[in-house]
Amino acid sequence: MSPPRRAILRTLATVAALTVLTVATGCGGDATAGGKQTTELRYQGSVGQVTLPELAADLGYLGDVTLNWIGNVTGGPQDIQATATGQSDFGGAFNGAIVKLAAANAPITAVVSYYGSDAQTFQGYYVLDDSPIRSPRDLIGRKVGMNTLGAHAEAVLKTWLARGGLSPAEVKQVELVALPPVNTEQSLRQKQIDVAVLGGVIRDKAVASGGIRTIFTDYELLGAFSGGTYVFRDDFVKRNPETVKAFVTGVGKAIEWARTQPRETVVARMRDIIGKRGRNEDPSLVAYWKSSGVAGRGGVISEQEFATWIDWLAAEGELRGDRPKPADIYTNRFNPFVDGGGA
Repeated sequence: MSPPRRAILRTLATVAALTVLTVATGCGGDATAGGKQTTELRYQGSVGQVTLPELAADLGYLGDVTLNWIGNVTGGPQDIQATATGQSDFGGAFNGAIVKLAAANAPITAVVSYYGSDAQTFQGYYVLDDSPIRSPRDLIGRKVGMNTLGAHAEAVLKTWLARGGLSPAEVKQVELVALPPVNTEQSLRQKQIDVAVLGGVIRDKAVASGGIRTIFTDYELLGAFSGGTYVFRDDFVKRNPETVKAFVTGVGKAIEWARTQPRETVVARMRDIIGKRGRNEDPSLVAYWKSSGVAGRGGVISEQEFATWIDWLAAEGELRGDRPKPADIYTNRFNPFVDGGGA
């Protein structure tokens, strides 16, 4: 087992243990027993970008629920680990990372999709224009930079390599390097890595600068799909069901607002949000925003969006014992858009 893989598994084990302690010592009563529900949600944001909950709050879609920014996220797995251990109230990550955390017995539930891939918004695997890399086999012995290990970028890459005919032993010869998204393009251009995984507005800005080309994208490989969801701890959901419902409804409405508005309107709103929150950020990235990429209307989660990664993780030998069932990991019961509904 590689050192990065061992580190990830150790982290998951720690999170599971800490989550048991958090649940056992959690304060607050069951809302069904008349306890007062919280209306403030602690969360982590993204530098120079606007998350869907932030957009929902600015549009007035969260009702009485307010957001309390506690810092910026370093990656999806870290974000949901912070939620599982009670450092934040909700977090978002790639669905495969959520599966692994759930398999480690962390009592969390996914409630709404928040990112995905479509023809406009996707994660691409980029090389310099003069790179000899064009096929899966060309990556053997090469370095691939991505935002975090054990998540979306790694899962998609290994799926592409396997479909390209590489054996498990050959796949292990592709070196994965964790890099902050804002530094990945620079690392590629300085030839510190051979392939850069770029997504969203960071990708569009890099492409606009020229000198790079794609070898493949997750959209080309898998089609349109929602790739990540927001999760809450189960004890939080039990104590605060109406708060969770308000959150899911607001995020779903923000998804549909962004889907139906002219792009310029969405970009202008995001620039305004960044300016008002006063975090000393560069707002230039949002100019490249195109879509959230969420497949389901209002962020409704489909079973396949978890089943795909459960199967992949099992094939990779990363799930021990019985496979978790998608229905045990996510719920659409708080989403008014389910079954064609609206908010």
